Amino acid sequence: MISPGAPPETSAGTARTGVKVTVDRVTRIFAGGVLVLNGMSIEIAPGSFVALIGPSGCGKSTLLRLIAGLDRADGGTVRLSDDDEREDGDPGRAAIAYVFQDAHLLPWRNVVDNAALPLELMGVSRDERRDKARAALEQVGLGDAAGRYPAELSGGMKMRVSLARALVTRPRIMLLDEPFAALDELTRQRLDDQLRALWLELGMTVLFVTHSIAEAAYLAERCLVLSRRPARIMLDQRIDLPRARSAALRADPRFARVLGPLHEALERGNA
Repeated sequence: MISPGAPPETSAGTARTGVKVTVDRVTRIFAGGVLVLNGMSIEIAPGSFVALIGPSGCGKSTLLRLIAGLDRADGGTVRLSDDDEREDGDPGRAAIAYVFQDAHLLPWRNVVDNAALPLELMGVSRDERRDKARAALEQVGLGDAAGRYPAELSGGMKMRVSLARALVTRPRIMLLDEPFAALDELTRQRLDDQLRALWLELGMTVLFVTHSIAEAAYLAERCLVLSRRPARIMLDQRIDLPRARSAALRADPRFARVLGPLHEALERGNA
């Protein structure tokens, strides 16, 4: 099994709130006998920020869906656990947030009601869920846009609403499947900075799927490079970069040195 290593502390030195993820010899076979995952094992420490990169169709999104409980493995187990887990070993589905590549906002709802949707589905009262949604919107810099509708938002703003909607339940783990892939480069980099700042503040476990080696290295503390399906782990690398990161880091020689092994592993996995 791939070991997670020791997770870093939050910027304020507070205890981690994230959950541990254990993927133990997981196999997933699609219709027609397509083998996507074949006995994959990974362990992710609570509060880690881990990026997953690999060729298209290799199983990155499938792995995320299995962890989220949106899909079921054909063999092996996926477990989320922590020191305060329930008797059945599951910290609860409310502890999980999933952010897709498309923001999937409801066009007839304004921003605050879109962000409050998970709480509405949980039966939280209207006033309470709106208060919590406004607080989440403040966290992503959209406090002044609560009354606007999706048609009035830019692509980057829509993704920030999606992030707020994910944060509103105070998740212990956030799973992101190429959330910024369709955005322009500057907007994408700004959202990368915002996501990393939220992780440092909240201490949740984050798994981030991306096709961009540079984005993976900039965001994560650890990067897993997967091969073509059935996916194998070609490289499990700690990202040796400063904890405080800014746009200037992308031009730093240290950043280029991190990218080299990731690119080489991706090439080997795609051969």
